[in-house]
Amino acid sequence: MAGLVNFEDEKEVKQFLDNLEVEYSFQCYKENDPEGCQRLSDYFEGVKKNYESAAKVLKHNCESNGHGESCYKLGAYHVNGKGGVTECLKAAYSCFMRSCHSTGKKSIDACHNVGLLAHDGRAHEGGADVAVARQYYEKACAGGFAASCFNLSALFIEGNAKGLAPDMKQALRYADRACELGHVWGCANASRMYKLGDGTPKDDQKAEQLKERARALHGLQKERQLQFGE
Repeated sequence: MAGLVNFEDEKEVKQFLDNLEVEYSFQCYKENDPEGCQRLSDYFEGVKKNYESAAKVLKHNCESNGHGESCYKLGAYHVNGKGGVTECLKAAYSCFMRSCHSTGKKSIDACHNVGLLAHDGRAHEGGADVAVARQYYEKACAGGFAASCFNLSALFIEGNAKGLAPDMKQALRYADRACELGHVWGCANASRMYKLGDGTPKDDQKAEQLKERARALHGLQKERQLQFGE
């Protein structure tokens, strides 16, 4: 049938891939289509393994078009210095921040990364900023990012000398949410808090339920690791 590619024919496949590059380049630079730019960067990264070219397209699409997914991936490139970009956590932080405030499919992941870098302190000259970390963990947690919910729980357990008082009720709230989203340690921490009565009246039945959920999630993780290794 006309239009179908014979993927067993090396020349035909090469022509097909070359045509994709032309098409995506036209979409990106002539039609000014941000999604076309994203497709072009994915093509360079996934098909050509040309990370330098991918980085250039990501930079263009992030800075010129404000494309959330491109900003997120550019941030990831800056974390490791991939594709010839500068290895710089401040630059990564800026990219993740821009992605977080977009509506792209990686925006929630980006918000979590902003929280991590603010919490870690390496992207800030003044060190860790727990207030900013909390703000972006909350944004990511509200979007269903389990690790952000867990990190919020840990923040409220520990408190902070810069003004965040320990709050076991909030810690339990976020541990419960992390558990609901499938975070093993969220379940484990919530179970222990119900067992000890931290932030809640003691509830041995609830503690045991969460303990069993933690075990089940841990078992699923081990099963997935085994399947991946097969």
